[in-house]
Parts: sequence; structure tokens; C-alpha cells
Amino acid sequence: MFSQNSYKKSPVSEIAAEAGISKSLLFHYFRNKRELYLYLIQKAADTTYKYLYEFGCGEEDDFFEIMYRGLKAKVALMKKYPDLTFFTLKAYYETDPEVCGDIQKIIGRIASFNANAKFLKIDPETFVEGIDLKMMYTDMYLASEGYLWEKSHQGKFDADEVEKDFEKMIDFWKKIYLRKEK
Repeated sequence: MFSQNSYKKSPVSEIAAEAGISKSLLFHYFRNKRELYLYLIQKAADTTYKYLYEFGCGEEDDFFEIMYRGLKAKVALMKKYPDLTFFTLKAYYETDPEVCGDIQKIIGRIASFNANAKFLKIDPETFVEGIDLKMMYTDMYLASEGYLWEKSHQGKFDADEVEKDFEKMIDFWKKIYLRKEK
């Protein structure tokens, strides 16, 4: 339900019915819809991190190789759990004040340059001299976000198409941002 609707437009009765349980049983495990929603956001983030590590994103020193591996991990995740992809996108753009602050605490840390700079092992020497690495990262992040926003509004993700498109974007960024060998 949350992958198809906003937080507010996902009735607990329909969530329980979709899960094949009663509302009372749902409330036995979660005090309210907010608690369930935030639990699912955390579960989605944990699952994403698990896939990123399984695909070796933490083992590589090359910034763009990490991006390629991350892409492979996320495409595999999309194929195995398509609703998780839509749910995470919807949650990222959720505006309901009841949950949006908590969502940003969970998901927002993934997007920040400062949080990712160490993980991504960004070596300034490999990039064009004088480049603002934070601006480069922001440019790539926002382009990726815009692409996913556009795809999510089309209503259907083709994981293979997403993979090909992102490979093209990564190759383009490499041409722009990597230092040329002399």
C-alpha cells in the first residue's frame, strides 16, 4: 500500500487486508500506522545497505567503480523487491509532517556528501584539478534523483532500462570529472 500511495492515503484497514491479517493483529505488533511506516522505512534502508555491501561497494577504492557496483546492487534489489523501490521513492518525497522528519533521519543520511565522502573514498587527485567535489557529488546526486523522480511518475520501472540509463550517466560523468592522463 505504501508503495502505491502516500502515507496519509494508505488506510490501515487496506494495509492489514493486503498483508492478510486483521487490523487488530497489525496493531498488536505496531502501536499505530506511523510506527509501522517508520519500521518499514528502516527495513528498506537496512535491506539496501545489505545489498550494497554484498555487491562490494565498501571494498572498492575507485569512485566510479563503487557507483557501478551500487547500481548493480540497486538493480538487483529492484528486480527482487520492486515494491521496495517505489515505497522508498514515495517515502523520500513524503511531506506529511507526522513522518517526514523521521524519514529524513533514516534516508537523508544516505544522500549527504559528508556522510558518503568517506564511504566513497573520494580522492581529489583522480578528478579534474580544482573541481569542487561537493558540487560534483551534488550534481550527480540531483541528476540521479531527477531521473528516478521522472521514472517513478511514469508508474513502472524497467530495471534493465534503468541500469542501461545509469551506466550511460556514469560513463558521461567519468568523461567530465576524471582527470585526463597526460
